[in-house]
Formats: sequence, structure tokens, C-alpha cells
Amino acid sequence: MADTLTGSAPVPHFPMARAAGCPFDPPPRLRAQQDEGRFVRVELWDGSRPWLITRYADQRALLLDPRVSADIGTPGYPLQAPVSGRSNISFILMDDPEHARLRRMVTAPFAVKRVEELRPVVQGIVDDLIDDMLARSGPVDLVEAFALPMPSLVICRLLGVPYADHDFFQENSKVLIKRDAPVEDRTAAHGRLLAYLDDLVAEKTEKPGDDLLSGLVGRIGAGELTRGDAAEMGVLLLLAGHETTANMIALGTLALLEHPDQLARLRETDDPGLIASAVEELLRYLSIVHGGRRRAALEDIEIDGHLIKAGEGVIMPNDIANRDPEAFPDPDRLDVTRDARRHVAFGFGVHQCLGQPLARMELQVVYGTLYRRIPTLRLAANALELPFKHDGSVYGVYELPVTW
Repeated sequence: MADTLTGSAPVPHFPMARAAGCPFDPPPRLRAQQDEGRFVRVELWDGSRPWLITRYADQRALLLDPRVSADIGTPGYPLQAPVSGRSNISFILMDDPEHARLRRMVTAPFAVKRVEELRPVVQGIVDDLIDDMLARSGPVDLVEAFALPMPSLVICRLLGVPYADHDFFQENSKVLIKRDAPVEDRTAAHGRLLAYLDDLVAEKTEKPGDDLLSGLVGRIGAGELTRGDAAEMGVLLLLAGHETTANMIALGTLALLEHPDQLARLRETDDPGLIASAVEELLRYLSIVHGGRRRAALEDIEIDGHLIKAGEGVIMPNDIANRDPEAFPDPDRLDVTRDARRHVAFGFGVHQCLGQPLARMELQVVYGTLYRRIPTLRLAANALELPFKHDGSVYGVYELPVTW
């Protein structure tokens, strides 16, 4: 059963259909709702009716409010799909203090200073992959040749996961983020990844290294963490560490190729400030995570005269919040010089993405290198005929044929 907007014909809820010719824009129904009113009931696959929140300011206020819960076991939590059990659930679906306790165990490797120490490594990976592309006689699929292997190599190095196993974890990751995959398939894919990470944790117990998983082994030894928790953290970080960045690389490149004036600004600059600005603007403009931030009210909450009652769910799609004209003037225009740092592409509040310093640095290296090294990069297909990921909770393209 598709999620629907109350009072309208049934439409897929996340992601809802893009307008013809606008593969980068939020669904028109979300924009209409943002224009019409701040709160609306939606009907989900299970018959529940949470609130849809489309305005930027309202989302930020709720994401900061301790009276809303991220725990999927909270009454009224708006589940995106059926779940099977809650053992070893990810800490991103927990509330404080347990969320904060577990999150602190993996925060240090993603601190800005530690991430900056990795910049030369990432630069080397990017240059090597571009060298490999240039050695071929295009066209090539940028997703396969560059966008997917780049962050996969980085997160494997950070976690201590053998990159030789990338086919295995990438295929299972695809199943987990496929919006309409049967619950049995998602459960099986998660089980395979969890078993794989559990085996790695066991290996590092015997032979620890200088990586994040080995650090978690130390936490197990100190009695702060179970082995199952460590494996679950590994699944989360491995999945988030390559899927989101890979889609941002490919979709961001497509957006720039479709906006040649903005691409020219990046291609012709070596100003790190402009490159960093472009990263923030592309994160805002594309907002590739389409499941919406989902919460449940623990108490009655009033926002500007509107009451959300205890036990009611809320869904906050960040793609439309990042196109709110009250927060970002002329929001449908891509402008790499815009100050877009206040976007909510990484969420907001205590649950905002802990890997955002790494993602920002990776994208800065990519956007600051790829188009200067291949100045004649261009599409080798019609943009509107590309296979877009309308069936996934992370938006992007399955393939991006390019040449030069």
C-alpha cells in the first residue's frame, strides 16, 4: 500500500513522483503542501496518520525538541516499512542517553581534525581513479568507475573492512535502501551484512589494527559494548559511508553538467572557499535522503498554535525543507556561491549525521578535482533518459554515462 497524502489521490509518499524534466526538484505535491499549509496528515502503508512537516523552521524546531523520539518502538512512530524484531537496533533509532553513549564511541574518527588528516589519502584515491578513467576510451559509467569506488575505498580504510569484499557489501546495501524491497529480502540482506561485520569484529579481537572496528573491540573488552552492538555499528557506518556519498558524487556531477555556468565556476577555480560553498549548495539543492526524518511525540507539543499530541508521529522530508523560500531565497536555483551552510541535508540536532565532516571533505576533493582534471567532461546520454533511483530511500542515478 502506497503512503498517501490525505485529501488527495494516492501518490507514493517518499519519494513521490518528480515533475517531468525536473529530476533534481522535490515532488510537486510536497511543494504544493509547503505553499498551502504547514501541517497535514498523511496516511502510511499501515493505516497510521502522522503529520507531514514541510517548512524549514518547523523541522529545525522539532529536531531540537527533546519531546520527540527517534526510537522506532515509541507509540506513534511512523515506520517507513515493516520491521522484523528490534535486536541490535542501530543507535540512530534510539533516544538519549543510550543514543549518546553509543554514538560517542564512534565519533572521534569523524572529528574535523581527524578527517582533515585523511584529505591527502582521499586526494590520492580520487587522482588514481581519474587516471584509470582517462586510460580508457570513454564513454564510461561514472558511477561504476568513480562515484561508488571512491567513498567505498575510504570507508573501508577507516573501518578496517577489506575493499576486496566491496561487491558483497554494495549488493546487500542496495537491497537495504530499496524502498519497495520485501521485508524478507531486507531482513536477509541485513543478516548477511551483520554476520559479515560480526566475523570481522571477531578477527580484530584476535588481531586488532589501527581502525574503527578495532577500537570497538576495545570497548567490548572494557564491557562498554556487546559484540552484537559493535557489528551493528559496523553495518550502519559501512552502509552510510559509501551509499550517500556515492550518490552525491554522481547526482552532483549530473546537476553541474546540466548547469554549465555553475560547472564553469568550479572548473576554473582553485579557491577552497568556493569549492566548500559548492558542496554545501549541492547538498541543499539535491538533498538525496528521501525517507524523511521520522519522529514520535512523547508529549503534547505546540508550534505556532498547532498542536501535535503525544503519541502522534511526524515526518520531516529534508528535500522540501531545503527548498523553503523563507530559508533560502530563490531556492530552486542552483548557485554554488550561495551560503547554504544552514541546510538540513544531514539532519539537525542530536541525531544529525556524525559522518558529515568526512562526507564534506570527500565531496570537496571530488568537486575540486574531477572537473579540472577532465575539463571536457560531458554526458554521453540524454539526462532525462537516465535510470534515476526513484525506488530508493537514497536518491541518485544507477548509471551516469560520461565521455570527454
